[in-house]
Amino acid sequence: MPTSSGSGATDPAALRPGHPAPVPEPEPAATARTGYGAVFAFREFRTVFAAHLISMPCEMAGGMALSVLVYRLTGSPLLSALTFATALLPYVIGGTLLSSVADRYPARRVLVVCDLVHAGCVTAMAVPGMPVAVLLALRCVPAAISPVFSGTRSATLGDIVGEGDLFVLGRSVIRITAQSAQLAGFAVGGLLLTAVSPRTVLVIMAAALCCSALLLRFGTQPRPARRTSGDGDGAGGALLGDSLRGVRQLFADRRVRALLLLSWVPPMFVVMPEALLTPYADAQGLGSVGLGLLMCGMPVGAVVSEVLAGSLLGPRGRARLTLPVGALSALPAVGYAADPSFGWALALQVVTGFGIAYTLGLDQWFLAAVPEELRGRAMTVLTAGLMTAQGLGMAVSGAVAEFVPVHAVAALAGGCGALCSLLVALEVRRAVPRGCPQSPAGPATPGTRPRLPLGGAPSRCVVGSPE
Repeated sequence: MPTSSGSGATDPAALRPGHPAPVPEPEPAATARTGYGAVFAFREFRTVFAAHLISMPCEMAGGMALSVLVYRLTGSPLLSALTFATALLPYVIGGTLLSSVADRYPARRVLVVCDLVHAGCVTAMAVPGMPVAVLLALRCVPAAISPVFSGTRSATLGDIVGEGDLFVLGRSVIRITAQSAQLAGFAVGGLLLTAVSPRTVLVIMAAALCCSALLLRFGTQPRPARRTSGDGDGAGGALLGDSLRGVRQLFADRRVRALLLLSWVPPMFVVMPEALLTPYADAQGLGSVGLGLLMCGMPVGAVVSEVLAGSLLGPRGRARLTLPVGALSALPAVGYAADPSFGWALALQVVTGFGIAYTLGLDQWFLAAVPEELRGRAMTVLTAGLMTAQGLGMAVSGAVAEFVPVHAVAALAGGCGALCSLLVALEVRRAVPRGCPQSPAGPATPGTRPRLPLGGAPSRCVVGSPE
């Protein structure tokens, strides 16, 4: 399917007998700088972006409202905190056991159903008299299907804008929106809770999810399910078995496994200091305003760095930054060893957020390494692992901080994170298959997209058709 980023295809006439094969030219997306405006030229992408823009801040506000509601019902800080934990922990379950949904069923249907199920759960939460245990259980359901939704949406971006640099920028726009939603969502939630009840905020959130479902249903094209070998019509085989089989296939390939680790390990350590900002601000006597500013530091840094990298750098420049920035993304937290004051701590948070720019190059490498028929579940597994890794990092940092000063734990997380991320980056470099030379723009020479044969260590490079 041709895309605006260029096809890089060879003239078919040149392949007929008597015509010498021309020297392939680099794909435009691999050499030219593409701005964010290019992805918004696609009507379907604008629809996906609008749905995300509507639902994401409301999800943040709804999570805050549920936490307030549970605290008012129980007076328990633990149960209130569990409303946030239950939004993360089920990711690993949904991402592992339901990952094949992203490939077995048409993408539009999966996205719409996920939004509607989420809206139904939120509506049920708003019913007066709902027991707290049921509220927490309802909170788990959207968390379990969220990686399926995110994985399906990410895979669909390749169908909408193509698989070159525009895919990377499309994913970047989604991430920027999510980071910005952390700022806007909590602010909007705080304002709403001063005017209306938590249950009313939940109703508003459910309405936003329904709007998102309507946009996706009527603003995107119907596409058939991705079929995998053995699935027959796309619905054959047990869902659980198919999901687990796909996960095993992904982890059996060395490069895919290395890229997944590079997607998970740096963020796991990056969030550790962030999870300790509340006790850190208390120890510094900063109050709620100071804590709020510290919490904004990392999202602000992430948004700024991703916008700059996506706008000012081409694919080659972003690819060159992927491994060094990913390896060093947790390192700024070492500065907490000096027990810094508010200004320096805020600067450390902003600089740490800059590390998110490494994911721009990583996205293109991951897309190239995964066969198309596994793309949906691969993106689902990536999302589930990312959220689970961050939740694990938060839990570990909190447990260690029970016995070690908070600033020391944050500094230790930065040092350990830099070391572990460096080891993963080295593994990514070693995992380039023989016969697939690493180019500055990614895992293969420009104009081709390598597909590694899953199920074992690759001995050759399988090159897919040029886009």
